[in-house]
Amino acid sequence: MINVSVDGNNIIKRKNINIGMATALPDGNLIVPVIRNANEKNLTGLARAVNDLAERARSNKLKPDEITGGTFTITNFGSYNNLSGTPIINQPQAAILGTGAVRKMPAVIETPDGDMIGIRQIMILSLSYDHRVIDGALAGRFLNRIKGILENYTPDPV
Repeated sequence: MINVSVDGNNIIKRKNINIGMATALPDGNLIVPVIRNANEKNLTGLARAVNDLAERARSNKLKPDEITGGTFTITNFGSYNNLSGTPIINQPQAAILGTGAVRKMPAVIETPDGDMIGIRQIMILSLSYDHRVIDGALAGRFLNRIKGILENYTPDPV
């Protein structure tokens, strides 16, 4: 239900997940190329699509249809070493995910022998969303799911 848009009084639930990825251009402007059918790709496939689109965006080689049709956007202010930011929704989409820089930080680790302090890699995620169609509970569950996926990621077999 995060992959929705609003059209007047209608809520449109999108079948395919077409992720817009905010991409900084050499002149300082942004463009948002779209990874089509991202829900059909594994993490390696997504990484390849991100690298390809970003490279072609920065060399001005995107086709017009590669910057339209996004259903959800991700922006990475962490690439500028920022921990957090407040992304603005790319309407008619209903949400945008911002990713901060990954930093090593002290964290409490729960073990069978008690709590300990250890060094962990931490990244702040921020989600801006349209409250007309997405409430705080849904947004919280979505972020928790993303957190679980990232914390339990194992590389694809080669």
